[in-house]
Amino acid sequence: MLDDKSLNLTSVASLGEFGLIDKITKNFSSKDASLLMGPGDDAAVYQLEGNRVLVSTTDILAEGVHFDLSYVPMQHLGYKSVVVNLSDIYAMNAKPFGVLVNIAFSNRFSVEAIETLYDGIHSACEFYGISLLGGDTSSSRAGLVITVTALGFGEKDKIAYRSGAKETDLICVSGDLGAAFAGLQVLEREKAVFIKNPEVQPDLSGFEYCVNRQLKPEARKDIIEEIENLGLKLTSMIDVSDGLASELHHICAMSKKGATIYQDKVPIDHVTISAADTFKISQITYALNGGEDYELLFTVPVTSFDIIKAHPDISIIGHITSPDRGVKLITNSAQEVEIPFGGFNHFGNPN
Repeated sequence: MLDDKSLNLTSVASLGEFGLIDKITKNFSSKDASLLMGPGDDAAVYQLEGNRVLVSTTDILAEGVHFDLSYVPMQHLGYKSVVVNLSDIYAMNAKPFGVLVNIAFSNRFSVEAIETLYDGIHSACEFYGISLLGGDTSSSRAGLVITVTALGFGEKDKIAYRSGAKETDLICVSGDLGAAFAGLQVLEREKAVFIKNPEVQPDLSGFEYCVNRQLKPEARKDIIEEIENLGLKLTSMIDVSDGLASELHHICAMSKKGATIYQDKVPIDHVTISAADTFKISQITYALNGGEDYELLFTVPVTSFDIIKAHPDISIIGHITSPDRGVKLITNSAQEVEIPFGGFNHFGNPN
């Protein structure tokens, strides 16, 4: 049998997720002038009447890649599958109104298990005030696969793309970073212990906050409402799903700018710091490369400093620079280091 090398074929791992997306979408062009944004942002944007726009996004959650049912409860999984999509709608500074849910599952799943999954979906819909619009079901030979499409409305002149950051803009982030990855590490540690000795009960003590951030994240609807209440003018925004480093690079690439952030300004919860010490990993690595925090990373004009400087749930972590400056981190020891494009890569080489 011929392999990819003998045929001169390109491995997907060599391109990575976003390189693959760029390659497979490069020949597509809009057939409708009403499409304001297609591939390349958190969501697509379609012009409706007047200043109103329709915003849509979709995500896949695949068993063995995005979740492990040995420690992820079905109800939490249903809830999270909705939340990760709503986060993309909020990242456009829009408001979701509904979701479509597709699931494919094998015969190892009972009716009761699927009902529990949908209990979580229902809880998320109730909490965020949205509707289940429909979906599809199918059999699967590869475990459980969930796809969710979220729809929302926004105002054209308030939609926040990744491409609008300007030099001297403040770089801001909501909440704290790295907790979800810390939670994943704790769960994986306890799974490994259980495999060796099934009679040992999992020990999550001290790390409940991080575990909860991994299993049941929340989309930052409250921050979008706060941005509106404060009258902030967003210049760019993205949700932190793959890690701060990855999202910062996306904004800089789309805006054709550079960025400088400061290690001592990056918000990290004390429980995450404790996890970093336990697993002997730098806490800033958790924030830069962890992912799945679903916080909002955004930029605003420097004139907004006085409005947000004392906000308890928004941190100013740096500023936008000229593109020749690159994407830099000023460490606690005052060293300036380049931030590589990091974060979770779905098609990375496992070896």
